[in-house]
Amino acid sequence: MIAASVPFLVRAAEEEFDPDTVTPGIWGFVLTFVVMVVVVLLVLDMVRRIRRVNYRAEVREQLEAEQREREVQVLEGDYAAPDAPDVTPGPASPSGDGDDDGDAAAASDDEDLPPAR
Repeated sequence: MIAASVPFLVRAAEEEFDPDTVTPGIWGFVLTFVVMVVVVLLVLDMVRRIRRVNYRAEVREQLEAEQREREVQVLEGDYAAPDAPDVTPGPASPSGDGDDDGDAAAASDDEDLPPAR
């Protein structure tokens, strides 16, 4: 069996090394470059998404802390609404329909607060 494999070994030793048969060539470079670009774009997208999630978590924590602080102040009785409208009776509107701007001011104050969860 060893004698049968000797001619193959001798012929393999006589062949010259051809670098074109072992290099990936231009297509290998192009495909590797495309894969690299796709990976870089995916990493950038992932970083952006993670950053967005972190910012949302920070804002949510701040809103929850403000809500807890407001609830503590209400329970202690020290709470005064920061943007409370001054509801003083004013002169009636000239049209006589009784519309009061106090209702519009109260409605706009509700828009400043974040939505309840």
